[in-house]
Amino acid sequence: MAEETVALIQRLARENPTWGYVRIQGELRRLGHRVAAATTRRVLRRSGLPPAPQRASQQTWRSFLRSQAHTLLACDFMHVETVFLRRLYVFFVMEVATRRIHVVGDPSTAHPTGAWVAQLARSLLMDLGERAGCFRFLIPDRDRKFTAAFDAVFAGNGTAVIPTPPQSPRANAFARRWIRKARAECTDRLLITGERHLHTVLDQ
Repeated sequence: MAEETVALIQRLARENPTWGYVRIQGELRRLGHRVAAATTRRVLRRSGLPPAPQRASQQTWRSFLRSQAHTLLACDFMHVETVFLRRLYVFFVMEVATRRIHVVGDPSTAHPTGAWVAQLARSLLMDLGERAGCFRFLIPDRDRKFTAAFDAVFAGNGTAVIPTPPQSPRANAFARRWIRKARAECTDRLLITGERHLHTVLDQ
């Protein structure tokens, strides 16, 4: 069997841990590869990949994120200190697959509330338009500002809100990494005077 076909079988099995041998065989046929289910089983055994039920139970958070990246949104807050020692909070949402950032509506406030965040969630879905239906999952942390009203906005879009486990910042690593980069390359290098100035900086 060609190495290319073997690599494709391994990739399909790793990225789709619930697929059995027959399902993988069917997907291979759709891609123009005629391979028997028994052959698929032998390839996966040699690769150390167990059958579908066991493979699905072994799925890690990292592999879940990798396989579902195109359906994922991640969100978080970033705070910025102004030159007048006033703390402003910025709510942002990231499309995980493309790393595109959305700073929605009025992007900063000194006093964030659950109602404010829920309203920004509605604005985000309006901005996404028809693309909003492409996103199946949203990853926030367990901040109390992510209220039931916030969850309901996304539930109406068919998007499930999956909070990260307690005290697990790495579970939302995509958003955290952007905060670190935005601070290091932008806000920590400037003297932010207020909300209007921050809006301009973020837009640019």
